[in-house]
Amino acid sequence: MPGPRVIRAAGCVLWRRAGSGAGIEIALVHRPKWDDWSHPKGKCEKGEGALGAAVREVREETGMDCRPGVMLPTVRYTVGDVPKEVRYWEAEATGGAFTPGDEVDRLLWLPPEEARERLTRDQDRELVDALLTVLPHELL
Repeated sequence: MPGPRVIRAAGCVLWRRAGSGAGIEIALVHRPKWDDWSHPKGKCEKGEGALGAAVREVREETGMDCRPGVMLPTVRYTVGDVPKEVRYWEAEATGGAFTPGDEVDRLLWLPPEEARERLTRDQDRELVDALLTVLPHELL
């Protein structure tokens, strides 16, 4: 008998250098359907690899192109009775522009500590901590 179906998803902890030249800012998206703040992420399409899905979701939800780097921890939880697995990468924003939509209506760029406070879920806060451990010290 096959095991339970797993919802496969992917996303990025998207960052950019702060405009002041000191430190970084992290992108958070607001999803009106759930009224939450999270990192850009979404389900993998049929036949799509996780990294490709992560980059596509960043573009769809934030309007940003990005350069993915180090893989971050995978987040696992259940949706109803179905397990969900979200693979994450750190990714530097390389350009683009945000346009609000039905799925994501707001985008914020915040310093890491403010991003941690704004995020709705603990596992998303843990991804901020993971990001800070993999970026070069001179960026922070």
